[in-house]
Amino acid sequence: MNGNEQKQTVFSGENPNAEGRSMSLDKGPTQDVSLISQQPHVLVVDDDRRLRSLLRDFLAENGFLVATADDAADARAKLRHLNFDALVLDVMMPGENGIELMHALRAKGDIPILLLTAMDEIEDRIAGFEGGADDYLAKPFEPRELVLRLNAILRRARTSAMAAGDVIRFGEFAFDGSRGELLRGEETIKLTSGEIGLLRAFARHVGGAVSRDFLAARMGVSPRTVDVQIARLRRKIESDLSHPRYLLTVRGEGYVLRAN
Repeated sequence: MNGNEQKQTVFSGENPNAEGRSMSLDKGPTQDVSLISQQPHVLVVDDDRRLRSLLRDFLAENGFLVATADDAADARAKLRHLNFDALVLDVMMPGENGIELMHALRAKGDIPILLLTAMDEIEDRIAGFEGGADDYLAKPFEPRELVLRLNAILRRARTSAMAAGDVIRFGEFAFDGSRGELLRGEETIKLTSGEIGLLRAFARHVGGAVSRDFLAARMGVSPRTVDVQIARLRRKIESDLSHPRYLLTVRGEGYVLRAN
């Protein structure tokens, strides 16, 4: 089997007769502990056993610590007991599918998720992104592209985590994402958990439009609830509700937090 044939096999989920030399949680215990702590920890969730094996080995050979799950229930069990830096999640799985699992995970946290699917329709990609996916890769795909995309979303996640911990300033207000605290000068503005969640989401996308559906998926609420929480937050930060200065509506796109 030459190199090109092997790459195509990885994406299509065909016979994986790869040698198990990978540094993986699903393989033997020949691991250097000093290296493990430096490796991004990725969970691959796919009901195709052969594809799981190929992805596990290829990612491990490219510097990732890899665990696998064959369905959503298996993934939930591993997520309860282990910390992961990213998920590679197949959309079309029996039982709870990848989109449904992603919605449940987004209600609890912001772990980076790369969706894998055999479908490449624009509507499917939009549905995935609106549901909270960080990236989307259609099968068959080049294994090198998977590695590049994973590294890219991990870099974005690290940047977002730093931004969420930074103090975001808009007008006379300052929001501390790590504390979930909003100040106006020396005065602390009381916030609900939903309002804190909104500001943390906006802190990760300062100056960029964030859609209602994206916010709803991240917070585990309906788009209508997002609108209600936006209105309540505006009453706390805007002096003129008819002409907001900081939390703006962008027609057809969503909401924007205009920071200093």
